[in-house]
Parts: sequence; structure tokens; C-alpha cells
Amino acid sequence: MAKKGDLLTVREDIRVVDATIRDGGLCNDFRFTDKFVKDLYHANVKAGVDYMEFGYKASKEIFKEENFGKWKFSNDDHIREVVGENDTNLKIAVMADVGRTDFKNDIIPKNESPIDLIRIATYINTIPAAVEMIEDAVKKGYETTINIMAVSKATREDIVSALEIFGKTPVNAFYIVDSYGALYPEQARDLADLYCEIADKYGKSVGVHAHNNQQLAFANTIEAMTHGVSYLDATVDGMGRGAGNCALELLLGFLKNPKYQVQPIIKIIEEHTSALRKQGVKWGYDIPYMLTGQYNTHPRPAISFTNENREDYYNFSNEIFDIING
Repeated sequence: MAKKGDLLTVREDIRVVDATIRDGGLCNDFRFTDKFVKDLYHANVKAGVDYMEFGYKASKEIFKEENFGKWKFSNDDHIREVVGENDTNLKIAVMADVGRTDFKNDIIPKNESPIDLIRIATYINTIPAAVEMIEDAVKKGYETTINIMAVSKATREDIVSALEIFGKTPVNAFYIVDSYGALYPEQARDLADLYCEIADKYGKSVGVHAHNNQQLAFANTIEAMTHGVSYLDATVDGMGRGAGNCALELLLGFLKNPKYQVQPIIKIIEEHTSALRKQGVKWGYDIPYMLTGQYNTHPRPAISFTNENREDYYNFSNEIFDIING
């Protein structure tokens, strides 16, 4: 497909989604201070960000509340404590994992909730359950996206079949999700073309969520964008699981729409995320995450390596090789 837009113009279809609390919460078990979350909310409003994802709607039957901060569960009352009536242009999002969300009870009707968008996360093998969640959320009045996880592991045939199924649902957007940080820009471009072709057929939008294992999250995001993707995920200071995500400050600085302002996000980095790093919260590019990205595998071994404060990178590279090729 032809490129969409250029470096000098504004694309009105672009929507920036800040996923800091949700993806970043995987680095500290969602134990953010109320001040951090409130400051980030106000910074996103000032920065012109379109959506702020507060966290997961995780099932309290599966996950014990005492083991996590409150944004693992994103209770509507807790969100309202931050946003009030949210009389702004910023919309509120949460993520709901297939099989890990009591969506029938914990996702209440939109007219009773401060939430605008339910982002449903699924793998290729749980599509029927994802369709049920989409239909339930739309019936309750929400915008929805479908985030197909670990797309780098899926076959093209399966991706096409999945998108054709989701195209027939009332979902608003399909998401390319590079869970393992394995994609290169050429692959991101090819997937963007594929997703956008099917999205156009059904009147949907397309989003991208990139991980930074190979320091390509920003590159993959803007490459996908130039080929028609419009929902762009990013996090402050790149904070996210493992190697982290496309940095919000990079993305806002790249986009030419004057409504986007990077300075409020820089202030959050100065006042909050730098402090989190000093407190020992870990995320960002590192050799173990690079290796899991190159091997196109889950970063779980790299997360364990990092949490154990290991520095024997060479040994780890052999361990990963054995895991992948064993």
C-alpha cells in the first residue's frame, strides 16, 4: 500500500495512546503513587494525548488484590478519584485480557463508568472468547480495540483468518502487538499493509503496540503509522514490561500536529520516572531483552535474569540458545 501522509503534514486520524500505567505497571506490580497517576493524567491532558490507559481489568478471583497495586484492577471508583468527570478531550482506556477478566461483572455499563475504551487482549487461539468480550463491551456502550498478542509468532494465514473474524464484529480497531520486540521495520510495514487492507474492507482502524527489545519500538511505530496505522501506543520514558515500549516523548516530538506537546511529558520524566529508576524499578533496553527479541521468544527468561541482578550475559546467551533450540 502507498504511504499515508508525510513528515510535514498532520493526519487527523492519528490517536496517541499512553499505556504507561498499564504496561509500566508490569515493572512494579502496579504500585504507583496516587500523585504519579494524577500528575500523569494532567500531563497527558496538557500534552494533547488522545487516550490514557489506566491499567488492567483483572479478575479478583484469579489475582489476589494484596499482591498488586490498584491499577491491576482499575476499579471505576479509583479512576474517578483521578479524573473526576474528565471534562477534557482525553479519553480513558483499560485493558481486559481474555480469560483473566470477569468482564460480565467488572465492566459495568458505560453510562455508569469514567472509562471510554476497552482494549481486549487475545492470542490467536482464544478468538471466540475475544469476540464475546467485544460484543459485551460494545453492548454496554464502549469503544473497543482488539489487541492480537505475539503477532510475530502467528502465521500470515492465521492473522488473516483472525482479522476477517474480528472485521465482522463491532470492534473499532485491530492492533498489531509486537509482544516479544521481535519485529523489524520491514515486517512492521508488511503487517501494517495487511491489517489496513482488511480494516479498510470492514471500516475499522488499526493500532500498533511495540516493544523495544531491539531498540526498534519507535522505528516500528512510525513505520507502521506511515502505512496507515492510526492508533499509536507509547509510554513515558519508554516504561513497560522488560525492554519497555515506544517512548511517548519521542512520538510526540515526531508528530507534526500542533495539539501534541512534549514538554508536559518531559516534566513527568524529571519528577517521576527518573525517581522510579533510582528506587530500583527496572525497564529498558538491555542485552537479555535484545536476545529474547532476536530469538522471537517471550522475555520471561530475561526478566528473571534482570531481577536476579545477573551480569553474565554470555552465559545467558547460551542458555537462551539452548531453550530455543533444545
